Amino acid sequence: MNNGNSYQTGGFKLHSTPMIIGACLIGAGSMIGIAGMIVGGAAMMSAARQWFREQEVPPSEVVKQKFGQATAATAAGANAWKQHNTMQRANA
Repeated sequence: MNNGNSYQTGGFKLHSTPMIIGACLIGAGSMIGIAGMIVGGAAMMSAARQWFREQEVPPSEVVKQKFGQATAATAAGANAWKQHNTMQRANA
């Protein structure tokens, strides 16, 4: 029986008004959450931009320096490994 306010199937009775109100509240909460994420994201981006501007060395230069350090460390490690293996073969 459908009287516009409730639905009944077997022993299960569902009132549509609370379901509609619940769906609206979920939608409103989702919108508030999305707005909060947007505001928080904008604040984070603003802080990150300001932090990058205050750096003495631009991030691109830092990356170049760190890449050079990593390359030098890799080469030093490879040379040490080769020398160690060469010494072991000579002693064997």
